[in-house]
Amino acid sequence: MPAFGRAVRPGDGGSPADPPKQDATSGPRKRFYHQLYFWVLVAIALGIIVGVAFPAQASGMKWLADLFIKLVKVVIAPTIFCTVVVGIANLGDLAKAGGLALKTLTYFIATTLLALTVGLITVNILRPGVGLNLSFDEADAADTLDEASQTGGEGISGFILHLVPDSFFSAFVDGQLIQVLVLAILVACALTMLGGRAKGAIRALDTCAHVMFGVIKIVMYAAPIGAFGGMAYTIGEYGGQILGSLAYFMLSFYTTCVLFIVVFLGLIARFTGFNLFKFIRLIRDELLIVLGTSSSESVLPRMMVKLEAAGAKKSVVGLTIPTGYSFNLDGTAIYMTMGAIFIAQATGSEISVWTQIGLLLFMLLSSKGAAGVSGAGLVTLAASLAAFDSVIPLAGIALIVGIDRFMSEARALTNLIGNGVGSLVIARWNNDLDRDRLREVLDNPNLIDMDALMRPDRGEDESTGTVSADEPAPAAADGTPAARADAGKEPTPAG
Repeated sequence: MPAFGRAVRPGDGGSPADPPKQDATSGPRKRFYHQLYFWVLVAIALGIIVGVAFPAQASGMKWLADLFIKLVKVVIAPTIFCTVVVGIANLGDLAKAGGLALKTLTYFIATTLLALTVGLITVNILRPGVGLNLSFDEADAADTLDEASQTGGEGISGFILHLVPDSFFSAFVDGQLIQVLVLAILVACALTMLGGRAKGAIRALDTCAHVMFGVIKIVMYAAPIGAFGGMAYTIGEYGGQILGSLAYFMLSFYTTCVLFIVVFLGLIARFTGFNLFKFIRLIRDELLIVLGTSSSESVLPRMMVKLEAAGAKKSVVGLTIPTGYSFNLDGTAIYMTMGAIFIAQATGSEISVWTQIGLLLFMLLSSKGAAGVSGAGLVTLAASLAAFDSVIPLAGIALIVGIDRFMSEARALTNLIGNGVGSLVIARWNNDLDRDRLREVLDNPNLIDMDALMRPDRGEDESTGTVSADEPAPAAADGTPAARADAGKEPTPAG
């Protein structure tokens, strides 16, 4: 029978004629004012109003967004570690894990190259910086240039060394997701080699992941507050700067991001077998939170849970989403090529086609080297320009420092959609996508109840969106079915 949240293979048991299992995520449709996206929208609107009406006060509200992001980040590292370890260990085969990792990196490199190319072509067609002849003050970008010198000075060897933390726990303390991912893969491989002796450890890590999801569920109640503070700060602090010579560049960048999402990601989604616009509707809550906070990390755990409930196997989601946050930043890639050529155009620098191709290939590597760096888009751009300072003035980064905050929303939204689409593509490529479940969820997003899925006490079957056929779902207080797993049942491999 269709097993929601995982691909059906021979040996899974059941047949197409069996009655479908009850969906743990289905239930009475929530009223719009019970939906998270509604309150985030209200908060964003209020933030804009406050930013316009009281700019001085609004510019001091950034701490609300920072507080919300910090609350989420504090549980991201342990959540990723536990999820990745459990997902890979339950594969039971290191060859499968290696094949999945190879497919993931291949897809991410291809889409990053595509995003860089789209940005490069668009900025040469629209030419937003031509004729501006802007002057700049290097002091305006002193902090960014300092961070860039530290990021870009160590090259490939520095990036490889950065993959390994100073100690096992330092990766968690510093919040370096790419280091946490490396540790998780190593631990998962070790548990796989232990065989049956590792069952207790896997069960404990799975329980820890459920606890982290419970914490995230609580933190998400503060999402509207974070969105309000972030939007009020942005409008209050920078509202007057969006009108001027840089507005066309901002419009060009937003247009390119929309073009990349609708055309290229749309074609990729269509080829994979799902509708991009329905997928965007599915993740609307997460997109609005990112829009308000300018941080895609704030919804990382929710994306993992939602994609798993939508039909992607847990082991695939657990590897692709965290990896994508370091290696599949499509919005950042577009920003890098467009930003570099805009600075060249605005300062009157002539760049040949071959130099632009060389810049693109260099950025393909440097875009992977700034994972975990705060303000990675701007910092990585500055680090890349340092290698081409002879043709593009590095200090020209000061031209776009002032509007970077406005462009960070577009970067984060594009990154999030790209990673979500990528996870489904890789799941399909690896034959680990329940296409029937995905189609059902995309047609009716209300089938996924994030409150139910992120409960710490949810059973293993509930985490995949199903309820055990051996036991009927008990009734909740309001009479609606609430699924739970069999008590005492041994955990089955996730996904």
